[in-house]
Amino acid sequence: MQALENKRVLVVGLGASGRAASDLLRKRGAKVLAIDSAATPQLRREADALRTSGVEVRLGVKEPPGDALDLAVISPGVPTQSQLVQDIRRRRIPLIGELELGYQQSLCLNIAITGTNGKTTTTELVERMLKHAHRTTVAAGNIGLPLCAVVDQTRELDFLTLEVSSFQLETIRFFRPAVAVLLNVTPDHLDRYPSMADYTRAKARLFLNQQAFDWAIVQSEALAQMRSLNLEIPSKVVTFSANNRRADLYVDRGLLLSRLSDWTGPLFDMDKCRLRGPHNAENLMAALAVGHVLRISLEEMAEALMSYEPAPHRCEWVAEINGVRFVNDSKATNLDAVQKALQAMPAARAGEPNVLLIAGGQDKGFEFHDIGPLLSQRVKRAYLLGETREKIRAAWSLFTPCTVVASLLEAVQQSAANAVPGDIVLLSPACSSFDMFQNYQQRGEVFRQAVGQLKQPPRGAAGGPNIPVGGSESETGQPVRQAI
Repeated sequence: MQALENKRVLVVGLGASGRAASDLLRKRGAKVLAIDSAATPQLRREADALRTSGVEVRLGVKEPPGDALDLAVISPGVPTQSQLVQDIRRRRIPLIGELELGYQQSLCLNIAITGTNGKTTTTELVERMLKHAHRTTVAAGNIGLPLCAVVDQTRELDFLTLEVSSFQLETIRFFRPAVAVLLNVTPDHLDRYPSMADYTRAKARLFLNQQAFDWAIVQSEALAQMRSLNLEIPSKVVTFSANNRRADLYVDRGLLLSRLSDWTGPLFDMDKCRLRGPHNAENLMAALAVGHVLRISLEEMAEALMSYEPAPHRCEWVAEINGVRFVNDSKATNLDAVQKALQAMPAARAGEPNVLLIAGGQDKGFEFHDIGPLLSQRVKRAYLLGETREKIRAAWSLFTPCTVVASLLEAVQQSAANAVPGDIVLLSPACSSFDMFQNYQQRGEVFRQAVGQLKQPPRGAAGGPNIPVGGSESETGQPVRQAI
């Protein structure tokens, strides 16, 4: 554990991670200077709270301060290629991220989960499974609770269950998971990474410090991507895949199967849980593999997975009204997530496209035409909003009719007015939310509220069944919460 007492430490970025790092550093006796390039009213309030604990805070800072420093800790939202970070490195100040700081101060083993999609669901599955098996754990990291905020609890834990992003992995030094999970690597954050190869290398850093007796649980397609870049894994490997039947764990008609020599046969029937689709099959297989290497019984794992309640904003059924289903997949901030959502949607009986897709937001550098063939099969019309609306329309209009709208409310109203029984109105944006919303959660809540504002015409009135009613309830009046 690195000694921090009386060290002069710079914290860059005052989001949740930066504030948690500042608090931990002060508790460890460091002299902390925290900076942020912004100076919003909210940041000023948070800065005042930090100052009461002895942290020096400077807002609106674009360059590193000239103060003598022993260490710099950066938040994951601060790009490592930024001028400020490059200046810190030129001064030869040791630089780590908040994840690394928390790891160095922790007192238990960790299970770390990364991937383009499915990180939060798998982290929650693993946390639930461990707790059901009477192992003490806390889910932290990219899931919303910074690792630095739970360090003082680690003395009492069996494991930390960590959701880890590629941004966090960029700035690790000694971070080492006892069990490392890589779910998938598909195009994302191409506004930050020059190429998919660079993005893959960032994800592969998860295994950088593992030893031969540690475990790596890896989607077989992601493992092939790593090997194509000569990125090797030093630990014991278990593979899984929804598409590759040669993987150690694989799927056959909703049944999760294992061919591991010490664990052969059927493991879990997806019909017995609330998760649906090939992407969730992989999340479940990854969780089962974690439980297996930790010697949790299959019976205990199955009980935990069957009772798992899917998190909101991930293929969440908001309502079924007059035969039209409304699904909130606001968490889908890249094309792979949209593809998986579309593949998971129930098809129309006649095999015709039955999805009215709401998409758009802040650009992340995608080539939107990549999912064109799937759009032509599943999407009746796309309603496009936000910063990327014209870019997406140019890419998608060859495959499906596209309508540009000014707001999410307008998108819901227009899609509802044009839906017929058997259709699905799907919010699956393929973009980040920051051009119009605080985060994907707020975007999903606005979608729910917009569905709730739809009004039913009087019985027998003209307009037919394509004008839905109600809020986040089914026609029976029961709340609908299921991840597809």
